[in-house]
Amino acid sequence: MSKFTSEEIAYLQSQRLGRLATVGKNGEPHVVPVSFRYNPEHDSIDIGGIRIASTKKYRDAMRHGRAAFVVDDVAPPWKPRMIEVRGTVEALPEGGKEIMEHFAPEILRITPTHIVSFGLGSEDVRPREGRVDFSSRKVG
Repeated sequence: MSKFTSEEIAYLQSQRLGRLATVGKNGEPHVVPVSFRYNPEHDSIDIGGIRIASTKKYRDAMRHGRAAFVVDDVAPPWKPRMIEVRGTVEALPEGGKEIMEHFAPEILRITPTHIVSFGLGSEDVRPREGRVDFSSRKVG
């Protein structure tokens, strides 16, 4: 069973661009737009890019093993929608080409430990009421 609701999965599959937040070597936050896909096989967010393995976001994600990811938009006339995913992150040598043909093969994979969404449908979750699964969360 997915950690995401059916509305969240549909929303993720309808979007192409999100924002990845990491923490740099010096402790400073770093947020960048990224291409992604929801991976139903792993119930994860897979992030790719043209030269992703050589980027700051990749190094920062690997240094800490944790990341946050947000997808948001505003549907007409004024209906904000969003999903925030926090979780563990791992680097994998393959999967980028499945996101976009011209991407490098490497990806970052975020496995959710905390999900917050709103504006997506009947199963809306308000901020501070996110679903958390501590069983897969790294401790320490």
